[in-house]
Amino acid sequence: MQRTSTKFQARLGALLEQIYPGEDRERLAGEIVEAFWPDGRKARSRARKPSNNLWDESDTLVITYGNSIVDGAHKPLDLLRHFLEENVSGVISGVHILPFFPFTSDDGFAVTDYRAVNSNLGSWSDINRIADEFRLMSDLVLNHVSSFSTWFQEYRQGHAPFDRFFFEASPDDDLSDVVRPRTSPLLREVDTAMGTRYVWCTFSHDQVDLDFTNPEVLLEFIRIMRLHVDNGVRILRLDAVAFIWKELGTSCVHLPQTHAIVRLMRLLFDYASEPVVLLTETNVPNAENLSYFGAMNEAHSIYNFSLPPLILHAMMNGTARELNRWQMAMPPAQLGCAYLNFTASHDGIGMRPVEGLLSQEETDALVDAVRDFGGLVSMRSLPGGGEKPYELNITWFDAMAGTVSGPDQWQLERFLCSQTIVMALEGLPAFYIHSLIGTPNDHEGVEKTGINRAINRHRWDYDTLRGYLADPESIHARVLAEMKRRISIRIRQKGFHPNATQFTLHLGDQYFGFWRQSLDRAQSIFAIHNVTNEEVVLPVGAINLIGGETWVDLLSDEPIDAGRGKITFAPYQCRWITNVT
Repeated sequence: MQRTSTKFQARLGALLEQIYPGEDRERLAGEIVEAFWPDGRKARSRARKPSNNLWDESDTLVITYGNSIVDGAHKPLDLLRHFLEENVSGVISGVHILPFFPFTSDDGFAVTDYRAVNSNLGSWSDINRIADEFRLMSDLVLNHVSSFSTWFQEYRQGHAPFDRFFFEASPDDDLSDVVRPRTSPLLREVDTAMGTRYVWCTFSHDQVDLDFTNPEVLLEFIRIMRLHVDNGVRILRLDAVAFIWKELGTSCVHLPQTHAIVRLMRLLFDYASEPVVLLTETNVPNAENLSYFGAMNEAHSIYNFSLPPLILHAMMNGTARELNRWQMAMPPAQLGCAYLNFTASHDGIGMRPVEGLLSQEETDALVDAVRDFGGLVSMRSLPGGGEKPYELNITWFDAMAGTVSGPDQWQLERFLCSQTIVMALEGLPAFYIHSLIGTPNDHEGVEKTGINRAINRHRWDYDTLRGYLADPESIHARVLAEMKRRISIRIRQKGFHPNATQFTLHLGDQYFGFWRQSLDRAQSIFAIHNVTNEEVVLPVGAINLIGGETWVDLLSDEPIDAGRGKITFAPYQCRWITNVT
């Protein structure tokens, strides 16, 4: 422990007392330091204080699988790097490569080896090259591991230390309060050298939950965290972190020890020489999600999970009423924290985050509309029995094909409006690769895999994709060109710093509007989005433009007269009205 400060030691000891009260804290603390700072490396002498300088307005992310682009000849990671360099360099600053490790199922989230790169994608050197050019985000899949992993096979044979790595229960236990994201049976019966055991499987029987009550499991993941950082990772995503601590008789989600483990990981990064952002992935109701900011001592960033279904509701219904109501109640991110804003990802559009925000009737209407546009619905089991929609499976571009009344001619405009909202809101914007290029539903992928989520996980043949992008009239080229144009405008505005001041505007249900002000107060931006398929007119006086200054809409270059007149919005038109250009 001599490599860390007294203050660090005290904070680490307090956390270990909360997580592992029966363990030798001094010994365990020393093992944690050795795991995160091996080979004699030293921690910072002082913690990195919470501040808003881990990001700025120039930061945007793309979310992608390592093999979203293939050609059968080159390494997919090389193709991904080429695509990024050729199409979004200077516009997109960071890339989230979804799990790039060897795996057996769930498109990477059933990991067999946390220390190797999937040879079908490339190698660590390919990951390093991407990290040299883009801010790299990776996944720490810490709740579960593949049933075909060495860890689990060693567990079944009773070999230490893995004989205590997995969470066991009994079919006779009362599991009725356990919160589930799936409908599959929670327990899996397995034969082991110790006899028949029942292991916990939150997500699938190929994804066996680890037992964090064993501190050796935590130590192993701290070593894996160091491996990520040493290979250029600067944003670490804690996958399914809400479920990592289990206690029979509880919901087994968001338990105090879970939050304490997140705080411990944050403590390590606060004293790390490398500036790493800790991001939690908790697809849960809004208040539960917000809890992972802690008191500026847990996640630096959390997914804004309520945003996608609320934007979907607004676009499909032509009203921002519920979106406005939610936004007005959202707290600004704490110092040193930021929301991660998105509409689409590798998963579906989560419905748990709008529990209590949308009525059952509104939810049912979204489900019906998504099905009408070729989408699917995945269910989850409820405590005590029954099922409920867990997520909507559809590409975001096809979700924008129309409204609850049916398809119409405004798909592109509606889609761009939804993405422009993401660009403007307080927080860091992230765009799924299939949103950047307007990928349609992949029904063939669903049929081939039997997995609903495959509808939004298309693998593009690179030559085919490049052909589309070379044709300026193709929908894919049009989507990418306009997305890049709008992002390019965004990243030059200090008013869009992730922590710039934000106030929701009261303009009526046709608009989702908010005011942003740069941290130095020099720039104001009125970001206003027409969420209807009709032309609407807004009196200039409704947004209180300061007289004597020159105002312009950044997206159209139109001057705005602050003194009088009206502002016309075409269907789904967005305007970023600012006093600084």
